[in-house]
Amino acid sequence: MNVLHIQSSPRGDKSNSIGLTNAFLSASRKVLPAIDEDVLNVWDENLPEFDAASIGAKYKAIKHQPMSDAESRTWNRILELIGRFQRANRIVLGLPMWNFSIPYKLKQLIDLTAQRNYLFTYDGKEYGPLLDIPKALVVYTRGSTYRENSKIPPSFDHQAPYIDFWLHMIGVHEVRTVVVDNAWNQDDAESAASVAAGKQSVERIVDGFW
Repeated sequence: MNVLHIQSSPRGDKSNSIGLTNAFLSASRKVLPAIDEDVLNVWDENLPEFDAASIGAKYKAIKHQPMSDAESRTWNRILELIGRFQRANRIVLGLPMWNFSIPYKLKQLIDLTAQRNYLFTYDGKEYGPLLDIPKALVVYTRGSTYRENSKIPPSFDHQAPYIDFWLHMIGVHEVRTVVVDNAWNQDDAESAASVAAGKQSVERIVDGFW
């Protein structure tokens, strides 16, 4: 079982999102020891910039045109990253909320890998998935709570809706989510309780995920 474990926090052992996805995989190994974990931490991968060379390579790849040396180097690195998605049987993704959305390094990974004819198709009218991944788990951590009739309503959440859409678009059939609100705030006891409840939630998902 090949699991692509995407980490999008730069905080290492101090990260709640990484701690929770690690807890999920640790519990999973008790029922499925043969997990081949591919850890992709977006901060450690030295991701290529999605710059002129990357964009030039993208359009030349679509049109099957020859690339410059710089474009070829960048495109080969992009293909390596795409291959990690293509080899995955499951995806486990943990991410904190940054400014009501996702960490910019995770967006960089998405911009690099979500390429037409590799992770999805587009015929000018409709998009279609190219992966065939039965399930993904996404763990969202936030510093606040997003509820109707509150000071921060769900319309402020540009984290979960985008990731859920993107995973389905590239070919994940079922996305399981755990949302940990108030993961860090001025009340340390409340934050600790939220993270502890999140750990229980991810461990309950183990049964039926594999």
